[in-house]
Amino acid sequence: MFSSPVTDIAVLLGTVWLLTKLFTRLIASRSATKGTRLRGPPRASLLFGVGHILLQAEEPATIFEDWATTYGGAFEIPAPFGQKCLILTDPRAVNHFYASERAVYVKPTMMRRLIGNIFGRGLLWAEGNDHKRQRKTLTPAFTNAAIRQLTQVFYNSAHKLEGYWDASLEKSPEGIVLDVEAWMNRIALDSMGIAAFGHDFRALDGEPSAVTDAFESMVMNGGRTSIDTLNLIVFVLGTQIPLLADAPTPRNLLFKKLRKILGGIADSLMEDSKKARDAEGSGVRAADRSTIGLLLKAERNETEFRMNKDEITAQMNGLLLAGYETTSISLTWALIELCRNPELQDQLRAELRAFGPEDPTWDQLTGTALPFLDGVVLETLRLHPALPETTRQAQVDDIVPLSEPVVTATGESVDRITVPKDTVVTVSIRYMNRATALWGEDAAEFKPERWSNLESSSHRAKEIQGHQHLLTFLDGPRTCLGQSFALAEFKAVLSVLVRNYSFEFPGEEGKDTRIKMVLGLIMRPAVEGQDGPIVPLRVKRVET
Repeated sequence: MFSSPVTDIAVLLGTVWLLTKLFTRLIASRSATKGTRLRGPPRASLLFGVGHILLQAEEPATIFEDWATTYGGAFEIPAPFGQKCLILTDPRAVNHFYASERAVYVKPTMMRRLIGNIFGRGLLWAEGNDHKRQRKTLTPAFTNAAIRQLTQVFYNSAHKLEGYWDASLEKSPEGIVLDVEAWMNRIALDSMGIAAFGHDFRALDGEPSAVTDAFESMVMNGGRTSIDTLNLIVFVLGTQIPLLADAPTPRNLLFKKLRKILGGIADSLMEDSKKARDAEGSGVRAADRSTIGLLLKAERNETEFRMNKDEITAQMNGLLLAGYETTSISLTWALIELCRNPELQDQLRAELRAFGPEDPTWDQLTGTALPFLDGVVLETLRLHPALPETTRQAQVDDIVPLSEPVVTATGESVDRITVPKDTVVTVSIRYMNRATALWGEDAAEFKPERWSNLESSSHRAKEIQGHQHLLTFLDGPRTCLGQSFALAEFKAVLSVLVRNYSFEFPGEEGKDTRIKMVLGLIMRPAVEGQDGPIVPLRVKRVET
C-alpha cells in the first residue's frame, strides 16, 4: 500500500469529517419526507455503500443487470456515508434525464472540483450559461463541413503508420508482434494534434511526447486490476470528502502532474499558433475556423463569447483527453474484438476490398457505403464505452416519467417518480449499452450484424435517443461535441488497418486470450499478464 505520515493524517482527518457528516446526514434523512421511496440492494458497507463492489467487479454492468431485473427501471443503491443514489435504467427516464441536463441535473460539486483540478474550468467542467457559452464558441470546429475537411488528416496518419509497419514486415513476412495499443496512442495523438491544433506531435515517428507520458503515468499499481486500500478510499470517498480529494496520495499527485504537463502543452501550442497567425497576417481565414483558431478568436472576443486564457487552456486539455485517450482505446478494443472473431475480421476486410483501392470519402464513411464497417465501429462503442456512467445531482425538484411502472418501497406501483433537489442520479452507460432487456439475449456478444436490422427489430434499444441508440456519446445538451470527429477518425483508421493487415493474438491461447481492465485516467484494456496497458498482437500484411 502507498502510505506516508502526510497521507495517514489526511485519511484520519477525512475519517473524522466523514463520521461527523454521516451522523448529520443520518439525522437529516429521518426527517426527509420528499421523494419517491424506491427499493434497491442492501447496504454492503456503512462507509462505502456498494461503491467498492462496483469498482472491483470484473463487469459492473452484470451487477446493474441483476438489480434492474429485481427492482425495475428506477431503484436506489447505497452510497457512501449512509446516503443513497438513484439509478435510472428505464429508457423513458434515461431520455428525460439527459434532456434535462444543465436545467435540472448538473455535476456534483466534488466531481466538478476533480475535473477542474485536472483539466481546468473548460467545457468538461462548465455548467449552465458557462457551458452554453463555451460550447457555442467551439461548435463551428466540429460541424460536418469542418470534419469533412479533416478526414484526409486521419488517412494521412493511418498511411504513415502503414509505412512504418511495412518497413518492419519486410524482414518478417510471416508477421511481427506489436503492442497495438501503443501504436493506436500514437496515431490518435498525431491526428488530434494536426486536425485540432495544427501541430504534429510526431508520435508515429517515435518522438517522445509529454502527452503520452502524462496519460501513461496515470496507470496505477503497475497495471494490476486490484486497488490498494488507500486508493480505494480516495477513489470511492474522494468525491464527498474534500480532505481526501486533496490528500497527497500517489494518484492525486499524478493528477497534479498531469494538469501541469497539459497546461504546459496547451500554452506552447497557443504561443506557436499565435506566432504563425501573426506571420501569415489577418487575411487567412481557414485557420480561424480550426479549433485552435476559434480559441484564439475567443480570447480576443469582447462579446459574451469571450474566453479567458485559463478557459482556453482547459478546452485544449479536454480535447487532448477526448481526441487522444478515448479514440486510442476504442481503436484498440476494435482490434481486440476482431482478433476474438477472425471470421468477422475477414468479412470486414472483404467489404473494404470490394469497395476499391481508394480511401472512402467522408460522405462514404458516414453514409451507407460500408455497412459492416459501420457495424463493427458501433458494436465496439456499444460494448466498450470510454466513460462507464453519467452521475449528476438535481439542482431542483423533478418528476421523472417511466415507460413501465416500478414497485416502490411501500409496495405502490408508480409510473413516475419524484426526485428531490440534491438527489444524486446515475445512468450506467455500460449497462444501458448491453442490457438484455434492451438489446436481447445476445447483448453481451460482439455482433456487428445486429445493426443491419436493429430498426426493424423488436428490441427496446430503439427507445434510447442517443446516437444510434447508444449512450457512449451521452445525449441532450451535453452530447459529446467531438462525436463526428471521433467517428470519422475511428472509421478512417480502422479501414486502412483491416484492409491491409491481419491481426491475431500471439501464442497458443489464440482468441481465448484474456483481457483485463487497467485503471488509468479512464479504464484501458490490457492482455492478462502484461505489466500495464499493453495489447500485443501478431500483425501480418495481407497481399492484394
